[in-house]
Amino acid sequence: MSGDTPETKGQPGIAEAALFGLCPRCGTKGLFDGAARFAPSCKSCGLDFDQFNVGDGPAAFLTMIIGALVVGLALWVEFTFSPPLWVHLVLWVPFIGLSTLWGLRVSKAALLASEFQRRASQATGEDVRKD
Repeated sequence: MSGDTPETKGQPGIAEAALFGLCPRCGTKGLFDGAARFAPSCKSCGLDFDQFNVGDGPAAFLTMIIGALVVGLALWVEFTFSPPLWVHLVLWVPFIGLSTLWGLRVSKAALLASEFQRRASQATGEDVRKD
């Protein structure tokens, strides 16, 4: 990584952290504690993952993107090959499940790594000027 400063040395990029589930501070694998649930903190450097507000944004976008992709592919398969219904079930149920799980992991990790790198914090209203 070129341009490393003492504050960023050893930190993975957003894409690397997202694809491999790496801690955005130290690069240790272990960002997730379940299929798509963050661990409470990094086991190596102690970074508290709960302080980041990733929310449900990735799930909404994935629903729309994967849904549109599956509808398009299913229509293409139907009109090109005219398979029986069970073929659609065998094709699309695992595809939807796996792509959603993988997409959630990658998008949530990318948002968390992005928030960490940009030092984002939750809006609290404490900085609002009171006149």
